[in-house]
Amino acid sequence: MSIGFIIFLFLAFISIPTTTSQSPTCNGISISYVYNSGFQIPPTATNTTNQPYTFQSTLTLTNAGVDRLKSWRVFVGFQNREFLVSSSNAVLADGTSLPANVTTGAVFAGFPATDLKTAVETAGDWNQMQARIQLVGTQFGVAPPNVSLPSNLYLVNDGFLCSAPSSPANNETHVCCEKDPNATPTTPGTNVEETFDARQQGDLVIMYDVISSKETEYMAQVTLSNHNPLSRLDYWQLSWDWMRDEFIYSMKGAYPSVIDTNPCIFGRQGEFYKELDFSEALNCERRPTIVDLPLDKTNDTQLGLVPFCCRNGTLLPPSMDSSKSVSAFTMQVFKMPPDINRTQLTPPQNWRISGTMNPNYQCGQPTRVSPTLFPNPVGLTSESTAVASWQVVCNITRAKSDTPKCCVSFSSFFNKSVVPCRTCACGCNTVDSCSTTAPALLVPSNALLVPFENRTKLTVDFAKDNDWTLPNQLPCADNCGVSINWHLLSDFKDGWTARMTIFNWGETSFADWFAAVELNKSMAGFEEVYSFNGSRVTGSSDMIFLQGLPGLNYIVAEKEGRKPEKDPRVPGSQQSVISFTKKNIPGLNVAHGDGFPHKVYFNGEECSVPDILPISSHGWRMMITLDSVLIMLVLLLFL
Repeated sequence: MSIGFIIFLFLAFISIPTTTSQSPTCNGISISYVYNSGFQIPPTATNTTNQPYTFQSTLTLTNAGVDRLKSWRVFVGFQNREFLVSSSNAVLADGTSLPANVTTGAVFAGFPATDLKTAVETAGDWNQMQARIQLVGTQFGVAPPNVSLPSNLYLVNDGFLCSAPSSPANNETHVCCEKDPNATPTTPGTNVEETFDARQQGDLVIMYDVISSKETEYMAQVTLSNHNPLSRLDYWQLSWDWMRDEFIYSMKGAYPSVIDTNPCIFGRQGEFYKELDFSEALNCERRPTIVDLPLDKTNDTQLGLVPFCCRNGTLLPPSMDSSKSVSAFTMQVFKMPPDINRTQLTPPQNWRISGTMNPNYQCGQPTRVSPTLFPNPVGLTSESTAVASWQVVCNITRAKSDTPKCCVSFSSFFNKSVVPCRTCACGCNTVDSCSTTAPALLVPSNALLVPFENRTKLTVDFAKDNDWTLPNQLPCADNCGVSINWHLLSDFKDGWTARMTIFNWGETSFADWFAAVELNKSMAGFEEVYSFNGSRVTGSSDMIFLQGLPGLNYIVAEKEGRKPEKDPRVPGSQQSVISFTKKNIPGLNVAHGDGFPHKVYFNGEECSVPDILPISSHGWRMMITLDSVLIMLVLLLFL
């Protein structure tokens, strides 16, 4: 055998990548999970199910199909209380930073490479067709030589059908995901030109647009857009992870919550940018937190002058004011080797956004979309495009364990008792002096006007006057910063009215507040809101959207009484009467349930609602004339 032939065989051997994890019969996306190794780590547990072990596994995706796989996502069904410490070439798709608990499974997204090209367009280049993710973490109760494999494995991308995981063999399991024949067909992936993902919809959409690029730095514009008709953000805080040692040098329209350049001065950045004055930089944290600027900085030449900037952290729903549902800022970002190239652009990952008294959002990873079009900066009719654009989609999540931040009480004109907010409606901080499980006690109407700590005597006396038995331990407070009273004000032959009062018991005033009530059957008779601005929610047949009238859209915080030494604190409040008709609504029974909302929202948060109604034990209700109701409404407007 000649030396040349031996060299040829050697080169042929080393040029063939390890692809044993690919299913040989899969003509789609082959996914495999291989358990490589693991060993016991401290502490030593007496219960073997609680003993921790390290694990190292390899997750492999191979595109053996005819179409390029854009922005791949794969689910791994971990089942042994896994705690993931690191993953190469991928990040968690829900934006969670590592290390992270992945007990219930995890969805991985490709990073920095997000796509898997086909064999046709790469001439069989496995480096472009395949993604190999090295996973390192901790699991519990699986001692070597036993092997822990996921319970499920599948491609999350739309339009695919995946086989069941194969029977474990040689520490490995795999699935094959092929195109769903019922899905909308796509053009075969023979076009090697750059393509982009379609823009998606969500409750909150973040755009990361690179608007100019140089070798060592670029300018980015970040735009937050609220698309949820009943949600808002107050004092928003935005954070992300830099993945390539980038740092923020300057910003307009927003600012880091902490100005910290020490990681740069004592890190790689300081070694590379030796002549750069880091005292002028803003933030070198791997995970910075960005906050909005106050309104008075809108036209500031150094910090403002960015369209839609400086809203003091407020994003209103578009149904309330579309011009205030968007917020934006720009920043100058410096890059690090090996990304010293004007076309080497990597968006930050693991985005998070939060606010005060706002819903929880879960954000996906950035996806490359077509460059955003911007109005011409000098006023010409032409548009300019971003250098590159990424979209981050965030959706509201409500875990079962989440506690409300507002609550509702019910009352009616024919019942002297008020059904107050539920016990611990917004959580409880103590169990020493009150009961967290006892139902809230009925209270007189004047008790709604004072803080809970000042209601005890009123509540106890009210119970004694009505010969009601008091529990040995009184129930705890609702602990809500906002409470809403829905009072059935009247019920006459042709219609009925309700009065809605919003109480602010917190230390923060609410500007541009809004609320919504869901009224199922009786909503068909909605007529008018007198002291609020009220309208039907677009796309809903049973919900009213309420907000303050111009100049009256502000609910002040709780304040001291006139004589603080003896008077209770006074909540900020606003109220309005709402009128309804009964015409063409057969079987409507206002007093026995149809006149009370099933759901109530305040500033996008769903409030806790009582499970009982203030109806008379004998079903009696007062019938009054329409004329008397009109007189009552006129009097209320002048209070």
